[in-house]
Amino acid sequence: MLRAFKLIPLVALLAVVALAGVIAGCGGSSDTASSPSATADAPKAYKIGITQIVSHPALDAAVTGFKAALAEKGFNNVEYDMQNAEGDMATTASIAQKFAAAGLDLILGVATPTTQAVVKADTTTPIVFTAVTDPVSAGLVTDPAAPTANVTGVSDQMAVEPVLALAKQFNPDAKSVGIVYNAGESNSVFIVKQVEAAAGPLGLKIVKATASNSSEVQAAAKSLVGRVDAITVIGDNTAVTALETIVKVCQEAKIPLLAGDEDSVKRGAAAGYGPNYEELGKQAGYQAALILGGTAIADIPVIYAKDLPGAEQLSINEKAAKAQGVTIPADLVSQAVNKF
Repeated sequence: MLRAFKLIPLVALLAVVALAGVIAGCGGSSDTASSPSATADAPKAYKIGITQIVSHPALDAAVTGFKAALAEKGFNNVEYDMQNAEGDMATTASIAQKFAAAGLDLILGVATPTTQAVVKADTTTPIVFTAVTDPVSAGLVTDPAAPTANVTGVSDQMAVEPVLALAKQFNPDAKSVGIVYNAGESNSVFIVKQVEAAAGPLGLKIVKATASNSSEVQAAAKSLVGRVDAITVIGDNTAVTALETIVKVCQEAKIPLLAGDEDSVKRGAAAGYGPNYEELGKQAGYQAALILGGTAIADIPVIYAKDLPGAEQLSINEKAAKAQGVTIPADLVSQAVNKF
């Protein structure tokens, strides 16, 4: 009888524990990303390396979005190793080698050159990219729908036609558009090919001006004066880094500057179409949360900005447009998502 008396509380205790486990399981999140395994006193810690090609608002916003998405998914105990190559290709390789040897849980590549460097240096650590236009031609993935290596991410690829069409909307007689870009970036070369293909049907000729670093951007922009009816900057990190120098050239020459992202319009372009880079960073952060939660990279397809609802946003800057000698048509003003 004594043994039976002692056994009853033990069975009851086990039942309570089992019931608590069932309740906890039923109360879990319905999100696809798993929360980090942790206890109340000792949440699991993660180390994530972030390699960024240059500092400018669009890329900075992508990093902000990435961190916010991970925090949203419960990954709050994260140590970030932030590295910025400041446009130097040799530095991108050094950062990549450092990250490959650091035993990181994940690497975020911000823009094409930095992502290419880490993909070359590290074939085992999970790599997520953002602000990459064409991950296939950049050699990052072979099948965006089902990545086969350790890499996936978010592309900022958008249609370039709306940006070029602005030149005609500002000036129906416009015949040529200049583009400033770095010919050493595969990302930019891809965009220029898209721009040239889209220009013909719009009745426009593309005039190219290259800059291998930010100090050459102003001279490249000046070389277009007198030769074009508008200047555009789309997805080129070198040009965007020195955007203020292009803005100055356009103001002095009374040429409208058209952009492929919201932040460039905020900084002085007259108008532009493009994605919200903080949102693209968030999408990359959600991918990272899936990976850290145990989802295989092969099951996390590359996301393209052009496929995201509402990604293509019109931004205008009426003050900048006036300084560049143009008036933004009323219909564009009414359509604009962002006004500066």
